[in-house]
Amino acid sequence: MPGKSGRDRQRALARAKLERQMARRAAAARKRRQMQAGIGAIIAVVIVIAGGWFLISKFGGGNKTNANAAATPSASVSASPAPGSCVYAKDTNPPPKGARSVGVPTTTNVPHTGTQTVTMTTNQGVIEFTLETAKAPCTVHSFTFLAGKKYYDGTPCHRLLVTGSFALQCGDPSGTGTGTPGYEFGTENLPTGANPPYPAGTVAMAKGSDPNSNGSQFFIVNKDSSFDGPNYSVFGHVTKGLDVVNKIAAGGVKLGPNAAAGSEPDAPKINVQITSITVTPPAS
Repeated sequence: MPGKSGRDRQRALARAKLERQMARRAAAARKRRQMQAGIGAIIAVVIVIAGGWFLISKFGGGNKTNANAAATPSASVSASPAPGSCVYAKDTNPPPKGARSVGVPTTTNVPHTGTQTVTMTTNQGVIEFTLETAKAPCTVHSFTFLAGKKYYDGTPCHRLLVTGSFALQCGDPSGTGTGTPGYEFGTENLPTGANPPYPAGTVAMAKGSDPNSNGSQFFIVNKDSSFDGPNYSVFGHVTKGLDVVNKIAAGGVKLGPNAAAGSEPDAPKINVQITSITVTPPAS
């Protein structure tokens, strides 16, 4: 058994060993903190850089962004345009027989305030509706451009929905449901949260599954409807002549030329032709 001096020496050695261990642990902890701080700083820099590139790509880019929009419509039309501007991309699909092209609307200095009044004269009667310029400026700008070019004059309303959802669809000179004015643009003013999304009297854009496939086709809702969700841009509301649409709907539908019995209703049995569409500012 060791004496007192041996025990003291052992205690001193143990204390020294413990102190060395504690010093190493403290040094390791400092190193970990330094590494964590360095990694955090690197992450912060990456976030700042990424955020800067995001803002530039979404809101900036000037003419370069517009040039890319013309080349790749599916990648750029969906981007929100700057206030006072719109993006209209060239339609790359071949036009169907009977389609028309009257050019492309201007893309800058687009009106973003007020309302306008539309008079749609058909062989079945007159339908009037207001355009919501402030809520759907790019849609309204396209519609008024086409109306001013007489794009809609002498064209059919080619589709009638009478089951589940209720609407008369117009705006395709080819009468096939596949025609466009030669350009496409994105959705806006979707009725998210509304119940129903499309009440009677709503005027909205028709499109394909792509949100950037708006063109010239539009539909007038004659009974509260949901369709397949709030996916269609609302740009107007009927103020007069909804009874004309109801009369057409009461006439029923016929199946399209390539449709089998029992398929979705297609063209109205009552022939509907748009004679003219005129747009005027509201009375003061």
